[in-house]
Amino acid sequence: MRTKVFGRQLIELARVESTNTIAAEMITAGHLDHGAVVLAHEQTAGRGQRGRTWHSAPGLDLTFSIVLRPETLRAEDQFMLVRCAALAVYDVVATYLPDVRIKWPNDILVGRRKVAGILIRTEVLGDMVRSAIIGIGLNVNSSGFEEGLVATSLCMELGRTLDRNTLLEELCLRFEHQWGRNNTDVAGAYAERLWARGRWADVALDGAPAVVRPMDVDASGRLIVEHEDGSVQAYGLERLRFAPR
Repeated sequence: MRTKVFGRQLIELARVESTNTIAAEMITAGHLDHGAVVLAHEQTAGRGQRGRTWHSAPGLDLTFSIVLRPETLRAEDQFMLVRCAALAVYDVVATYLPDVRIKWPNDILVGRRKVAGILIRTEVLGDMVRSAIIGIGLNVNSSGFEEGLVATSLCMELGRTLDRNTLLEELCLRFEHQWGRNNTDVAGAYAERLWARGRWADVALDGAPAVVRPMDVDASGRLIVEHEDGSVQAYGLERLRFAPR
């Protein structure tokens, strides 16, 4: 790897249920350093947001976890992890394809179809993040998704297969870049790339249909939206979700 830290320690596994789970076990056992990457060629029980299953094809896609042991990241600022990971994936996908956006909080869309997802778990001690595991799933060479998944892959969009090792290195390089940036710059870059930013979008708010205009994301990761009456509010995932496309 051309990185300085991230991915220099690479744990490569043939088949696991979840790279996040394996990484957590290895952290507990003291086997992983800051910047380690756990890569699986097949993941059988990957998870997405709200407990959804992350579908990945054996040997075709990228499913891996990045391990962090931050020294100065406060628990109240841990959404920074989401921003860095989402921007890293965005940067890589955008080098191959146009019309790429980050769908709050951490899905990557090409057009209106999902090409990648991120799931983060953290261990907090007091008011500091002791460790973090960033699970990333990127659809690289798979195809034939169920229509209900509204998913795509780099291969489907480009019409050719891509080398997963090259993409993994690119992702680690981009994450290392984002991790080293000023927090304010990262927050601004993330907001600029939000799907539906500045446009009216259908959502479910507290279980009821609503129309809002996404504007930004606050420090805790809540989506700041404008309502049709002109009022501005911030909501977390437990209250707001985008309507199915």
